Amino acid sequence: MHEIAKRFNSLFGHAPEVVAAAPGRVNLIGEHIDYSDGFVLPFAISDTTTVAMSRRKDGMIRIASAQKSAEIFEFSLDKLAPLTGESWARYALGVLWVLDVDTGVELLIDGRVPLGAGLSSSAALECSIAMAVNHLFQKGMSLQELARATQKAENKYVGVPCGIMDQSVSLMAKSGSALLLDCRDLTTENIPFLIAPQGLELLIIDTQAHHKLVDGGYAERRASCEKAVATLGITSLRDISVADYAARQSELDPTTYIRGFHAVTEMKRVLDAVEALKANNFDRLGDLLNQSHRSLRDDYTVSCPELNLAVDTALDQGAIGARMVGGGFGGSAIALIKTEYVKRCENAIQRAFSEAGFKNPRFFTSLPSDGARVIPS
Repeated sequence: MHEIAKRFNSLFGHAPEVVAAAPGRVNLIGEHIDYSDGFVLPFAISDTTTVAMSRRKDGMIRIASAQKSAEIFEFSLDKLAPLTGESWARYALGVLWVLDVDTGVELLIDGRVPLGAGLSSSAALECSIAMAVNHLFQKGMSLQELARATQKAENKYVGVPCGIMDQSVSLMAKSGSALLLDCRDLTTENIPFLIAPQGLELLIIDTQAHHKLVDGGYAERRASCEKAVATLGITSLRDISVADYAARQSELDPTTYIRGFHAVTEMKRVLDAVEALKANNFDRLGDLLNQSHRSLRDDYTVSCPELNLAVDTALDQGAIGARMVGGGFGGSAIALIKTEYVKRCENAIQRAFSEAGFKNPRFFTSLPSDGARVIPS
């Protein structure tokens, strides 16, 4: 029996009907463009959120978290409404709300994706529950449908205007590959991301400057992109080239223009990164990662001192490329670096953070892993 099933049995007095898991993610490149119909290139990490679930007949939802000393929170199914419930539980309640679960349930959640690190712990939670609900209630939904449903849960119930990338890769990822995702129609292509044979690692640097996307920064930048689209009279920023966008600069106010400029250039960088990977040109990939960070730092202004210090120090220690990942304002950075330089790089970043008076960073690496799955009993 899976460990979470044993804990569920101890907590609720019976075995769960289903256990499902979904991973966090690292976005190799393509940041803040999923809500502009762009292409993104994430991969799933090995850290997952696992959920055990069973049905109830009384219309009550009982939720517990393995990280919260198994305290049980209770909610009435007929009183679910956006922004109700404990803040961490909203992600779970939102999925139940969107998927129109019509009976009570019991849930035990074991979240092993680092919180606030820009590795999409929220999507891992949402997608693990969606997989469990889809299986338990025999809804027959496709992975694409589940991705849109979990995005809606985060947008409408939790109140975070996220794009579709995090949920899509958590559901659809394949081991050994990054996922080229078209955020317009959710079509995908697996792009081999095999760096170990090249003597490389992708170092993930959790700055421990924890971000909160429910403040105004994320929504404000998304609104800027939507304003650019409306002003220019186009369907999305996907539908204009870099050259044509630059030629129409005078039609936009400076803030709207520069934020939209990040989006159109980042979309091109994603497609260039795919070509670099297909050609095993990791120097080119590293250069694109560096360009992406500069754009996020200077044009989109979603970086922070901790992220910049992590990136700059990694480059000083020989990284081929480095950038912030995730929504920004904190969280993690990645560095593509030769394996023999990894420990030296970690030590240098720790020293730099200590000298700057920042929290001690955490480091880990992950190979591209599989997406969400139901775990056999």
